[in-house]
Amino acid sequence: MKTNRLQFNMNSLLLLITLAATVFGCGKSKQVNPVQVKPPDTTTTITYKDPAQYGTPYAGVPATKDIVMYEVNMQTYTPANFQGVTARLDSIKALGVNVIWLMPTYPIGVLKAVGSPYAVKDYNGVNANFGTLADLRTLVDQAHSRNMAVIMDWVADHTSWDNAWISNKAWYKQDGSGNIISPPNTNFTDVAALNYSNNDMRTAMIRAMKYWVLTANVDGYRCDYADAVPADFWKQALDTLSNVKTHKLIYLAEGTAGAEITSGFQLGYAFDYYGTIKGVFAGTQASSGLFTSNTSENASLPSPGVKLRYITNHDDASSDGSTITEYNGKQGALAAFALVATMGGVPLIYDSQEVGYPNAINFFTNVPVDYAANQDMVAAYKKILAFRSSNEAVKTGTLTAYNTTDLVIYEKTAGTNDVLVMVNTSNRTIGYSLPAALQNTSWTDATTGAAVTLNGQYTFQPYAYLLLKKD
Repeated sequence: MKTNRLQFNMNSLLLLITLAATVFGCGKSKQVNPVQVKPPDTTTTITYKDPAQYGTPYAGVPATKDIVMYEVNMQTYTPANFQGVTARLDSIKALGVNVIWLMPTYPIGVLKAVGSPYAVKDYNGVNANFGTLADLRTLVDQAHSRNMAVIMDWVADHTSWDNAWISNKAWYKQDGSGNIISPPNTNFTDVAALNYSNNDMRTAMIRAMKYWVLTANVDGYRCDYADAVPADFWKQALDTLSNVKTHKLIYLAEGTAGAEITSGFQLGYAFDYYGTIKGVFAGTQASSGLFTSNTSENASLPSPGVKLRYITNHDDASSDGSTITEYNGKQGALAAFALVATMGGVPLIYDSQEVGYPNAINFFTNVPVDYAANQDMVAAYKKILAFRSSNEAVKTGTLTAYNTTDLVIYEKTAGTNDVLVMVNTSNRTIGYSLPAALQNTSWTDATTGAAVTLNGQYTFQPYAYLLLKKD
């Protein structure tokens, strides 16, 4: 979409007027009226109308506490495009997902490029490798028809070097010599850093965000590298988007700043919890550290902010490898997910993790995943997420922790709803003497439906997890 400002070089205009006066005045300078010359930094404003609303805004966007999010990397599908994702929507829905996050779907820059989809060449375009606007609309429509919201990935900190915006030099950060620079203190040499001191750039950015809400009927944004963008811009942008009263929108910040929640984001990243859970399963951190991370992360966010919890995502699957490797096998990966899905926050699945893809995934390239693999893991993911969705205590309950080495045990209650989660984070069989509060209590195993009575002792197999609800 075009920006709503056109810059005119008024010095050049003045020169042309002067030359015209000289020529037509037979070499004598004349006063030219009624032309008024404005200062060089003055802009001429052109008003653009918003695009028409495509389709019917989705009325089923879930409350934040109820979100189960699924990240889509188009490069893992066959075919690797919108149609390939659309074909898998039933399978994604069956996991228990109600929000799909699409990684960037925009054209990728070529100049100084490394292939990253986060080097956006055109905020209002569609990556032709993935299909057309019509294909994107079909994907969104089909997700909505299955009661899933769709959010897009938004890259506000920087653009590719061949984005059309680059002609507006003032829209970008510059060094002391006036050269446009990459984002400071990063190695992101394939992108140019935007200047949020420029109001015209801000206006263009907000209009581009609004464009997709109307043009493709999407339900919000996951905002990349959000900590690097001023909080007052996020406030300006999200206030504008939230004024589209026909839509209920989801805002996820890839960041940790409380100011982002104050600015309007409902969700922020659980970076600390992710680091802790990796350390626990690697044997380098005590399992009790998860409770510490859970408490400190929740305390760091203003109400009603919520943390997005995960055992992997596109960055981590690329740099750290498969969850099968990180968490010591299929059972370890499931045990880790049982924790992130139940201790607190909102859970994320990165596509490929539910089928135990065994290798790292470079999201710059096409990495086809066999989504028919490891259906035993898929079944386990479904049961974990069903336990979450059917118990309010899991989502909003008060947590009581029972600290013990290598075991993570906690009870959560909300009204009369009472659940108990017990996870062995080690590769050892552990016999556990239950605390008095749990002895001689009766439960139902949420994954099997079997009755469970807890007596004085319970034995946990390596990486076993138990999801119990009170009868």
